[in-house]
Amino acid sequence: MFSRDRWQEIFETIRKNKLRTFLSGFTVALGILIFTALFGMGNGLKNAFYEFFVDDATNTFFVYAGTTSEPYRGFKAGRRVQFRNDDIADLKKDFPMYVDYITPRINRSFLTKYGTESNTYSTRGVGPAHQFNEKTIIMKGRYINENDVKTQAKSVVIGRLVEKDLFPNGGDALGKYIDLGGIAYKVVGVFQDDGGDNEERYIYIPYSTLQLTELNTDKIDQIIIGYKLEVGYAGAMAFDKSLNRYLRDKHNVAPDDRNGIFIRNIADVVQQNMMFANVIQLVVIFVGIGTLIAGIIGISNIMVFVVKERTKELGIRKALGATPGNVIGLVLQESIFITTIAGYIGLVLGIVLLRLIGNSLEDYFIVNPSVGTGTLIGATLILIFFGAVAGYVPARRAAKIKPIVALRDD
Repeated sequence: MFSRDRWQEIFETIRKNKLRTFLSGFTVALGILIFTALFGMGNGLKNAFYEFFVDDATNTFFVYAGTTSEPYRGFKAGRRVQFRNDDIADLKKDFPMYVDYITPRINRSFLTKYGTESNTYSTRGVGPAHQFNEKTIIMKGRYINENDVKTQAKSVVIGRLVEKDLFPNGGDALGKYIDLGGIAYKVVGVFQDDGGDNEERYIYIPYSTLQLTELNTDKIDQIIIGYKLEVGYAGAMAFDKSLNRYLRDKHNVAPDDRNGIFIRNIADVVQQNMMFANVIQLVVIFVGIGTLIAGIIGISNIMVFVVKERTKELGIRKALGATPGNVIGLVLQESIFITTIAGYIGLVLGIVLLRLIGNSLEDYFIVNPSVGTGTLIGATLILIFFGAVAGYVPARRAAKIKPIVALRDD
């Protein structure tokens, strides 16, 4: 129940003991400030891990061919494993329950020219599904399609910065022909990519067209597979194992030869890194809570002295009929009030500090450090709880004081 007299007494006590109140509140405010800042930094670290992978789809396998390190089935060690177009067809046919999309990738680099402008760009021979893997955003025109692959069309999709380089002063590349390694290609699309400037300096062409220019070969450098999201993480790991066994058997690579074939499972990489980030955040939270508890212990110690200073006053109150509950309520209310106000000040300062930091620590893998609403509510409840704990022990001690003993206290 609200008691105006009790609140007047609390404010009067605070006014008479400004230094004591400041020191009490300062320990709590500093504790919650450090807790908020550390928790926000932990979130910033998780954001950095997430943004590192957000450029590409996470339900993806990158399959690389290497050089065998062990002899197997009559083949000597040191043999170069080579993927071909039939690998793409076989994977589509034999893993329909897992494969959502699949595309080859052939990596090359060509001197590219248009008019008087020229530069060397990384060029990728890909299929239409490559757009889903890279989360490519088409600004103009379209992406590579199945007809381009089927007809071995001389079509290219260029990055935003490639267009900017080759077509200065705001020129439009769409529909123009550029010289790519001595062959004319028509620009059918311009894309942008959230992955940054490097991603926007790629050129994509149909993989079949690139194979045609290389003496009509069917060789591919790597295979990119997007698995169906509904299979989940466990299904993805099972697919990883099955795919590994399948390709090793097909290309005569020993089961334990790590160099012959390598599969990079993005979902597994993300899972491991996010677990690492979560562990770091737990450590940070532990340190932050420890700091907060240290502040609460500080205010509890101060409240012990408060009770000792007011021993005679509390004895008079009991002599006049105050119950132990009234005494506990008075001390507890003052402790919770100081803790809550000081805690909110520390909380606000922590949030302001995180906003001031912003992305200035991006070089240290901390991106957009912040604290969510749920954390703020949790911090508030922690403040109230620990404020009550800090005040209860001395309040209970005060409630046990006998009036006659209190009146004799010096």
